[in-house]
Amino acid sequence: MYEHLPVPFGLVRFGVAPDHPEVKNCQDKFSEVAESPNFNFIGNISIGIILELYLLHHRTLNIPGEDNLKGIYSARAFVGWYNGLPEYADLEPDLTQGDEAIVIGQGNVALDVARILLQDPDVLRTTDITERAIETLQKSRVTRVRVVGRRGPLQAAFTIKEVHPFDPAAKANGTGELIGLPASLAFRSIGYKSEALPGFSTLDIPFDDRMGIIPNDSLGRVVNENEGWSSSDLSKHVSGMYCAGWVKRGPTGVIASTMLDAFSTADTIAEDWYARASFLNGNAGGSGLGWDGVKAEADKKGCRRVSWEDWHKIDAVERKKGHSNGKEREKFTKVEDMLKVLD
Repeated sequence: MYEHLPVPFGLVRFGVAPDHPEVKNCQDKFSEVAESPNFNFIGNISIGIILELYLLHHRTLNIPGEDNLKGIYSARAFVGWYNGLPEYADLEPDLTQGDEAIVIGQGNVALDVARILLQDPDVLRTTDITERAIETLQKSRVTRVRVVGRRGPLQAAFTIKEVHPFDPAAKANGTGELIGLPASLAFRSIGYKSEALPGFSTLDIPFDDRMGIIPNDSLGRVVNENEGWSSSDLSKHVSGMYCAGWVKRGPTGVIASTMLDAFSTADTIAEDWYARASFLNGNAGGSGLGWDGVKAEADKKGCRRVSWEDWHKIDAVERKKGHSNGKEREKFTKVEDMLKVLD
């Protein structure tokens, strides 16, 4: 398994709200698999055969002021910031300019943002939220958050679990009126869209720009959409190429549904392997050296490989730092700090 960050667990580590630790329990199962002698974790290296690594961009509202007014953030960036994702470590959202915020969107992430903004920082202090986020939330003046969507509650995309912490007695009545909502903060949470990685066209990897997915047979096999295909015709599949996650079916679902989707792709790979599917040995195949074949190129580029044992060292330091502050862990938010642990 190749991972472009030195640490594993992806969305579970960097996307799940810190006040929902039970959702992160799936890490235990992942760790159990990783301890298998047949598993090899290669962190801090960007490469892929199963295409889950892709450019993921948040959708924009395309309205005046969105790009140049202060206090407007994407929910993805805000969530990544408080969860310690290195990409957003320097976001530094200003929560001191007013007491009202607006979150545009009606999905689980929108409610995560609203809940974190309104939550008592002392409640969050024992979670794995970053210490920098705690410091910022302590200074926050936000006391009211409006979650705005195009349609009504029946069409909202959030799950019952996300709504549960809020007041069950609250009711809404449509008025049909257009109103302006003053706010010092605004968060876009209207979904995501995958974009092709540089070099896809050169490698003849198909990509559906309109849907934001890699064309596939729904089981994970990448197909060339221009040739016409059926799930039973393996000759139309791109040789040895599979996809999983949002780039396979679009940016919908929660961790559980995404895991099931990944299991489906893994089952497909195993099925093709045991069936000795002819397309696995097409012209796009390499010499079969695996990491040994990639290592020389990684060394040439100065890339430092992080092993599963190395991750355990990073994990131990994070936990030690967290325990000294009464929390589960204090995440590193910079890749260079993660790698210093291994020096």
